[in-house]
Amino acid sequence: MDLKQRTYLLVTGASRGIGREFAQQLAKRFKAEGSVVTLLGRNQALLEETKAEIVATVPSLPVHTYSLELETAKAEDFSKILEASGGGSSSFERAIVIHNAGTVGDTSKRAKEIGDTDYLQSYYHSNVFSAISLNCEFMRVFQAIPKLVVNLSTLAAIAPISSMAHYCTVKAAREMYFRVLATEEPADDTLVLNYAPGVIDTQMTVQVQREAHDPAVVAMFREQRESKTMLTPAQTTERFIKVLEAFKFKSGDHVDYRDEKF
Repeated sequence: MDLKQRTYLLVTGASRGIGREFAQQLAKRFKAEGSVVTLLGRNQALLEETKAEIVATVPSLPVHTYSLELETAKAEDFSKILEASGGGSSSFERAIVIHNAGTVGDTSKRAKEIGDTDYLQSYYHSNVFSAISLNCEFMRVFQAIPKLVVNLSTLAAIAPISSMAHYCTVKAAREMYFRVLATEEPADDTLVLNYAPGVIDTQMTVQVQREAHDPAVVAMFREQRESKTMLTPAQTTERFIKVLEAFKFKSGDHVDYRDEKF
């Protein structure tokens, strides 16, 4: 895949961690003239940090930041952001959306204890409904040009992990939505990738290590962190870009950081 094109890029959860690293590294590979980067996240100050780091490397690249709470976000919010940041232009050669934003949920509870429907409604809105809504608006706005849709997946989307009933269920739901999208849309128009970045040393894995009810899960994360075998955002971003450039995956595939065939 040739990344050096006039590209519209939108990254959710871009204020830190993987989202920030993805935005920074991809921005350097686009054709700066005619490209646009749009960053979504909850913390405006951190989004501005991400923007500053991109602009320092590619001064001519327009970068837009929008603070948005995904727990309550609606289709019209995403529509306004896409259109305000130049999404309606027909001059782009490709449009990319990276659905990175996500939260781990309450890992202190077992699956039999997560019946609070108010919490579930809020959690699913943040992690599933908002991603679907944004994607629908993205598909509408960029219907005339080739699109790359990236869902940040995880092993938890395809395998059960104790303490992580919330996280496993939303990640499984998201992945299936994007697989259906890939089934329905021609790959030359909409290319879909479910990328599982591996276990990353981020605030999310710190939270799991601190709060998970299952001692085995806590021990697994602690051992990986202490032995420094957890990946960094930079490492998984480098691998992600190599997966794109090699372009051995089919639309809808689940590609893990350690999958050598890709």
